[in-house]
Amino acid sequence: MTVAADLSTSSEGGHHFRSASVLVPQEGIPQPPTELSVDEERLLRKRELAASFRLFGKFGFGEGVAGHMTVRDPELNDHFWVNPFVRSFNQIRVSDLILVDERGKVVEGRGTVNLAGFYIHSEVHKARPDVVAAAHTHSVHGRALASLGQKILPLNQDSTAFFEDHALYDYYGGPAGYQEEGQRIALALGDKKAAVLQHHGLITTGHSVGEAAWWFIAMERTAQVQLAAMAAGQALEMDHETARFSYNEVGTHFAGWLSFRPLWDEIITEQPDLFD
Repeated sequence: MTVAADLSTSSEGGHHFRSASVLVPQEGIPQPPTELSVDEERLLRKRELAASFRLFGKFGFGEGVAGHMTVRDPELNDHFWVNPFVRSFNQIRVSDLILVDERGKVVEGRGTVNLAGFYIHSEVHKARPDVVAAAHTHSVHGRALASLGQKILPLNQDSTAFFEDHALYDYYGGPAGYQEEGQRIALALGDKKAAVLQHHGLITTGHSVGEAAWWFIAMERTAQVQLAAMAAGQALEMDHETARFSYNEVGTHFAGWLSFRPLWDEIITEQPDLFD
């Protein structure tokens, strides 16, 4: 990753770090688009949402009718776009997305809303005005980690993206087709970007669809590595200072958005019909 840094160092606890080394937007690397009209922003969000579903399908995150990803409408802030119920991630197109209001009514598009998706995402969006997008699926390794009731440990650089920035929902109230379970999940998430939902799976959020999708992909892979490391022997955790330093490099909103770019380029080239 490209970083901005000076050459000064500080020493605490035996570690020597650059004093101002933080991943930041800068000349020569992609940056999030700005000054878009409402219509342009809406189209971008819907395209990223459809592309993220295709990626989730490609990565095997689909599990029957379970799983959903949402993005807040840029004009109607209490409405969000979501995948229609009983539609394969591998087939989602922009035109398939449905707009749902704060009561769960489909106000644009054709299809039925997944009630579990509505109650989880509506409560998260309601509790977190900063959350533009949220992702939840029943991915294999996310479910395995959730069955242990365990959070992501700072075992490697990638896992530190979630260091002190994810929660554990240590309860399970059954399939979330009712408001109370969504409220409990939103409460457990708090101000974090992600959560492990015990006996359920993973949920991630972001300031863009791409960011939320990337954090889900990264969290699923991180869970896979953690489970493999624990099965092989005694996994070694980073010390707090090192994990926090690494988080400041790889766990920011911009880092999440930027990390999604190669996947975006790949999927829209490989499956351009998703824009239909």
